[in-house]
Amino acid sequence: MTPHPLDRIPPYVFYELDARRAAMRAKGRTLIDVGIGSPDGPMPEVVVQALREVAGDRSVAGYPHFQAHPEYAEAVTQYLEARFGVSVDPARELLALAGSKEGIAELLLAHCGPGDVVLIPEVYYPVYARATQLAGAEPVFVPFARDGGLELDAIAGDVLARARVLLINYPGNPTTQAVSLTELARYVAFAEVHDLLLLSDLAYSELSYDGFVVPSVLQVPGASRVAVETHTCSKSFSMAGVRIAFVVGKAEAISRLDAYRSNIGYGVSTVAQLAGAAAFRHHAALVPETVARYRSRRDVVAAALQRGAWAVEAPRATMYFWLDVPAGVDDWVWVDALMEGPGVVVTPGIAFGAAGRGKFRISLVQPEALLEEAVDGLVAVRRAFV
Repeated sequence: MTPHPLDRIPPYVFYELDARRAAMRAKGRTLIDVGIGSPDGPMPEVVVQALREVAGDRSVAGYPHFQAHPEYAEAVTQYLEARFGVSVDPARELLALAGSKEGIAELLLAHCGPGDVVLIPEVYYPVYARATQLAGAEPVFVPFARDGGLELDAIAGDVLARARVLLINYPGNPTTQAVSLTELARYVAFAEVHDLLLLSDLAYSELSYDGFVVPSVLQVPGASRVAVETHTCSKSFSMAGVRIAFVVGKAEAISRLDAYRSNIGYGVSTVAQLAGAAAFRHHAALVPETVARYRSRRDVVAAALQRGAWAVEAPRATMYFWLDVPAGVDDWVWVDALMEGPGVVVTPGIAFGAAGRGKFRISLVQPEALLEEAVDGLVAVRRAFV
């Protein structure tokens, strides 16, 4: 019997991390978990109120809209215009998603098959490669340049000939790397020349600091001819549990994704869409508080690392720090030492691909006092190794 693509995919690293974390808790250990990037802040009250109101609306008992609820589509298009100066046709260039992770996977499954190549940054969010493999396609990893951009010249000609999608993620998870609109324009031009779908994962569009404003690839003139971009409520509005996002851009790609999704499901929860509509309608008032919370935590972590003689620059975007494991120490040895010693949970870099080996990620998902305690633990264990 021919093996299913799922059988060829190695176990999910986060499952292994969960198992080790559960084993420590079974021993009675109290852990400070800065591994998973799950927001710990409350959902905005305006979103909670929207959920309350829609729960009593009889219309939500019926099936949702295939593409997007009209209220959600309107709120999203107004957000894109206000935030990025981008105008879209919601009937042709927009789809609601049950989270951007699923949307990215579905885009890859709808566009790729055996023999195709998907070009992926060498350090990447796991679904990029795993969805590619589930489609029977081949992930090819593109190295980073020193400035955080992708080394497009490193892609071999025979690989480019089979490539269907170029995937980018700025600001990046886990790297925290952000780029300018000029750099995004380089990817748009590359996609046009090589007939690629450019897929931009913009999960951290609002989490930026120190005056840096995250651009959208759709701000590049002509980008909608080749690009789609996913946005999510998860991080900007602390709504990861609601599972609401959207994809916008190239009409042909949106139509193909719509065809794929309508064959396997029936739209996105109306409740989630109306909650998302409330969030996007009030984004200008809601985002600053979220950003302030993460900026304060970022500053606390950076200061604690620097006090411990850990050379680090505060990231200008995302909710993470991407740090070096002590030289010569295996990623899992480092993770276990932190759990067994100070009781700190971090994510090993190999969760984000082979090029992530020797790094680890911490997430700003705990109160400042616990983050400071966690960093003190990191510093103490690092000293023991070096």
